Amino acid sequence: MPAFKYDALTDAGRNASGLVEADNPRAARAQLRAQGLVPLTVAPVAQTEAQQGRFARRVFSATTLAVWTRQLAGLVASGLPLERALAALAAESEAPRQRELLAQLKAEVNAGAPFAQALAAAPREFDPVYRGVVAAGEQSGALGDVLERLADDLEQRQELRAKLVGAIAYPIIVSIISVFIIVFLMSYVVPQIAGVFTSSKRALPLLTVVMLALSDFIRHWGWLALLGLAGAGAALRLALRRAAFRRRFDAAWLRLPLVGRLARGYNAARFAATLAMLAGAGVPILKALQAAAETLSNAAMRADALDALAQVREGAPLGAALAAKPRFPGLLAMFARLGEQTGGLAEMLERAARQLGNEVQRRAMTLATLLEPLLIVGMGAIVLLIVLSVMLPILQLNTFVK
Repeated sequence: MPAFKYDALTDAGRNASGLVEADNPRAARAQLRAQGLVPLTVAPVAQTEAQQGRFARRVFSATTLAVWTRQLAGLVASGLPLERALAALAAESEAPRQRELLAQLKAEVNAGAPFAQALAAAPREFDPVYRGVVAAGEQSGALGDVLERLADDLEQRQELRAKLVGAIAYPIIVSIISVFIIVFLMSYVVPQIAGVFTSSKRALPLLTVVMLALSDFIRHWGWLALLGLAGAGAALRLALRRAAFRRRFDAAWLRLPLVGRLARGYNAARFAATLAMLAGAGVPILKALQAAAETLSNAAMRADALDALAQVREGAPLGAALAAKPRFPGLLAMFARLGEQTGGLAEMLERAARQLGNEVQRRAMTLATLLEPLLIVGMGAIVLLIVLSVMLPILQLNTFVK
């Protein structure tokens, strides 16, 4: 039965809004009048979602989606029918947009649509991997177990992302603060102090001359340099929309000494985790490879994964197809080969994802540990040069006076 969002007035003249299920808008208005409400607007929930546009904020964040999936898995695994589980979660939700989305899903399920098909009505909230896993769970009759596995994968992915962000957050914050401090010193402090000595006819020390020249450049041309950087960033972003350039750029990014290996490990861990989850849910290996390849953020590794998919479609083993792609870690190909030999591909891929994720976390922490002292030393050296550029004329003046 479709769901409708309404705005109405009570007998006391107060505004009321909510959701109501009915066969059509006329029946929805009749239900509201029977409840003593005067309907003002009644609109289908699906239409309301479509009108929000492509730039509307998502209903589920990464964290809330994992929590919601875990709650739904618990209700379904306990034997509660899917439509009742969705109704219970909608009633407990405090976010209006989330209640509307769940009401839409419940209406589709009540109308006889499979749950995966109902999820397809909100592609921004539920990606193809999510829908594919749910479809496999419905076909196997183990939707609760599959949702539990899906919630585990979402939580592990979110945990890995949070650790990476936490590892690089401090160096980024220190870098931004350092830039602001240096710009302030160069554009305001250095001219105020060193400008006192420019009126004298004595030659200033070389370091002071260089700092004054840099200060003049920042004060007069800094905005132009900033615009140039912004323009270069915009041009790069436009160029990255071209598939061929994006693939070459991502391939070059993977060859960088530290961040390249970090990006390679993160993408490989995500690919292995998604492939393990889909294979464990009973999704055919070709469809699982296609969906797992689409989760790769690096275009070069995505192209390699699709090429491996073509080889597997022609009859090649998965381990051999991945081993032929040097951008993927050898650990992943080894575990895939062992999984094919033992018949436990999903379990081996899950182990590979766990080890790759741990390696990514270790490398991220190592990189952050190295960057922190280097940034502090670098900022200290720059501040020292600025202080020396100010102090050298003072020392020179004292020597002249004596």
